[in-house]
Amino acid sequence: MGSYLINKIGYALLTLLGVVTVIFLLFTLLPGDPAQMMLGQNESEEQLENVRKKYGFDKPLSTQYVYYLNDLSPISFHSLVVEDFSYLNTNKYTALRLFDVANTAVVIKFPYLRESFQKNGKKVSEVIQETLPNTAILAVFAICIAIFLGILLGVISALTKDGWVDKIIQLISTLGMSVPSFFSSIIFAWLFGYVLHEFTNLNMNGSLYEVDDFGEGKYIQWKNLILPAIVLGIRPLAVVTQLMRNSLLEVLSQDYIRTAKAKGLSMFKIIRKHALKNSLNPVVTAISGWFASMLAGAVFVEFIFGWNGLGKEIVDALNTLDLPIIMGSVLIIATMFILINIFVDIIYGWLDPRIRV
Repeated sequence: MGSYLINKIGYALLTLLGVVTVIFLLFTLLPGDPAQMMLGQNESEEQLENVRKKYGFDKPLSTQYVYYLNDLSPISFHSLVVEDFSYLNTNKYTALRLFDVANTAVVIKFPYLRESFQKNGKKVSEVIQETLPNTAILAVFAICIAIFLGILLGVISALTKDGWVDKIIQLISTLGMSVPSFFSSIIFAWLFGYVLHEFTNLNMNGSLYEVDDFGEGKYIQWKNLILPAIVLGIRPLAVVTQLMRNSLLEVLSQDYIRTAKAKGLSMFKIIRKHALKNSLNPVVTAISGWFASMLAGAVFVEFIFGWNGLGKEIVDALNTLDLPIIMGSVLIIATMFILINIFVDIIYGWLDPRIRV
């Protein structure tokens, strides 16, 4: 198990390094001057040069890449030469100095995602801390809807195989997998938030926290979670339904199920005690992958419903060319995706030793 765990962690680190490299090259090689994006069109050349020097935009691409890795790494290295030691002499980040090697200080810190171009130098990590919890809440509620309804509909579909109920569920599942999330968001917001508002009392848009009319503070508006969670959960719901149906049909054809039927057990007891548990393996695999991808797939859903999460923040950053927020957000989503998948692999290796071989 130890070597299996080390291999998985090594694979995760290599994958993460590849993601960081792609993100850096993708956004660094974009046309335009980052300093100009930060300061606008009416700043002097001297101010532009100061910004380029401060953020290392005047350095060669390879040097910028090393600086970027140094910022992201929890353990980083910094020159003790005064003019090059601004990382620790400013509020760029708080670091704990471990020891010195020659003219280099080795420090430990939280990964530094740099500062926003458009939010008055606000740290990207602070922006993510404010928005990521909202996205996580939305993703958790969406995956819970997908799990509960998907397993239920999958079981019903398997028990009514080739019947009219099965055909209706299959049709709905196919539509759920084929309809884009942004289109579903528009339809649901218009239908349930506008046309049927008198009956549903749901809003077309709104976030988890809203400010009261008297400006006395924020309060939680749980009803704003309903529509975006349903829309975000439609596609995984369709996938879970299909997987549950197919897996359950395969399990129900096994010999031990026929033996249970011969003993006089009811179909309800057979499914609850024997078939359901053995049918959940592909469902668990799909759920783990979908939960990770939901953090990225929530971009369009959050934007259309006005949900103040990380997805909406990415869209706003794209509109204003706020590259640090885009890079930091994409990196966080990719990291979470990798960690969740590696965690699931480790759990599988623990449950089934054959997977480690």
